[in-house]
Amino acid sequence: MTTLPSQKRPPITREQLKLYSEASGDHNPIHLDDAVAKAKGLDGVIAHGMLSMAFLGDYLMTQFPSPKYSLGHFRVRFRKMAVPGDVLNCEGEFVEDSGTLRVTLRTRNQRDEVTTEGDALVHLS
Repeated sequence: MTTLPSQKRPPITREQLKLYSEASGDHNPIHLDDAVAKAKGLDGVIAHGMLSMAFLGDYLMTQFPSPKYSLGHFRVRFRKMAVPGDVLNCEGEFVEDSGTLRVTLRTRNQRDEVTTEGDALVHLS
């Protein structure tokens, strides 16, 4: 297994959540309004899970850029909520099998908790 270099993301901001909400069309108020999030039993707003998937997608494409590589599939599972102020670190490793890279990915927050994990198949073009 080959370990990929990690990529530390800047802290998640409320402005980023607002912009992601607009771009994604996900206007769920638990991502934007503390009062609504608290009424749902949260400590405050939480980041969109798909934002962490976007971070991992960006990380994946940075590690395996086209046209040398092409993405076969990419999926994630959300393990822990991320909140404004969290710093997510993207990590991964891969094994190669007949021109296909089997990649394991994850994000960890500043408390070393895995927040998102996933896998991808990347093909050598």
